[in-house]
Amino acid sequence: MPYFLDGNNLIGRARKTSRPSEEDRAALVSELAERLRRTRARALLFFDGTGERNSALGSLSVRTSAGSSADDAIVREIERARAPGEIVVVTADRGLARRVRDLGAKTLGPDEFWNRVGGSEPPDDRGHGQRVDVEEWMRYFQDEDNRKR
Repeated sequence: MPYFLDGNNLIGRARKTSRPSEEDRAALVSELAERLRRTRARALLFFDGTGERNSALGSLSVRTSAGSSADDAIVREIERARAPGEIVVVTADRGLARRVRDLGAKTLGPDEFWNRVGGSEPPDDRGHGQRVDVEEWMRYFQDEDNRKR
């Protein structure tokens, strides 16, 4: 069962900001990739905006909305899905939750999602951790041996 993650919504909850920086996005990607690797869950993480954000880190794929909102991108993906009932959208946005449920997808709040993927709290390491090297993570997950673990 794949998760579709509302990235800015998760950052807002975890990092307590409505305007996420690239550092906030990188920290979220890093945390999610690690947690998903341990649980063997699969997820698509959607961000608002444009740029070279469409990438894959093991079982985590990152997508940008490119010209529309991440909410609209999530809805489009569910509309194209063969089995929308197998998709779980993680968001605290009630409007998005209603839209995806109308299409047959399931919804889950951010707190419950963090519980399912290995921790009761969302990551909030601002100022308390080391800087995330996204390129290093990308090299790591491009290695076939690392993806099999």
